[in-house]
Amino acid sequence: MIEIEGLAFKYPNGVLALDDVNLKIGEGEFLALMGENGAGKTTLIKHFNGLLKPTAGVVRVDGLDTRHLSVASLSRKVGLVFQNPDHQFFCETVREEISFGLLNFGYPRHMIEKRVNQVLRMLDLERYSESSPFALSGGEKKRVALASVLAWNPKYLVLDEPTIGQDALQKERLRNFIIQLITQGKCVVVVSHDVEFVAECKPRVVVLSKGRIIADGPAHKILSSEEVVGRGSLIMPQIAELMKLLKKHGFPAEVIDVYTACMEIQKRMSRGP
Repeated sequence: MIEIEGLAFKYPNGVLALDDVNLKIGEGEFLALMGENGAGKTTLIKHFNGLLKPTAGVVRVDGLDTRHLSVASLSRKVGLVFQNPDHQFFCETVREEISFGLLNFGYPRHMIEKRVNQVLRMLDLERYSESSPFALSGGEKKRVALASVLAWNPKYLVLDEPTIGQDALQKERLRNFIIQLITQGKCVVVVSHDVEFVAECKPRVVVLSKGRIIADGPAHKILSSEEVVGRGSLIMPQIAELMKLLKKHGFPAEVIDVYTACMEIQKRMSRGP
């Protein structure tokens, strides 16, 4: 479990990025962090693996206080995939990039080769294995960055804006992949402005504004609430907008995803005029 109690963080320039944040993220949970630019989302997730240390309050990962642990030791538990993959790359080829973390953690060669081949297949990157990660498209770079973290099998996976640069097919593959990880007992935290993607994933949603948590709950309640969406400077998903228009015809207002909307429409069509 990741436990955050009374967390505050102030940057050296005096900007208070987080203010009295309290949050618990359980094992095997899927959580989306949402909010406007500058809300404190990326600052918050950088506390999960010790890249930032609290100005006040405490962050614990499986009961361990991050203030007393190195980034290297926390990274074994918490894998963070940055919004900009270029900030994460060190090596000349995709295969070497995915191997990099495993080598630093001291994995034996046969285990490294096995895990690298697994994630290359898993994320459809085999044809790029000898290519430079810097020469790939934005979406491909995202997948390489994800693969490089998944290779060492962290218990907690944190993805900062993973859908940027991904087309609709890749987003659907990412959604299915996250669901697969959740069923395997991993905890996945996604930072995202992509309300349509979050609506289809239906995780627990935490909304931040000006360094504080202003809402926390199931996606269908958070993203269908005009008040929360407005306070968080979000855009309501298109399906949620449609269902609100159809509410006068008996449709539930808290539907936010295509699949559930189709079920509701089919249900009413089967009743006949």
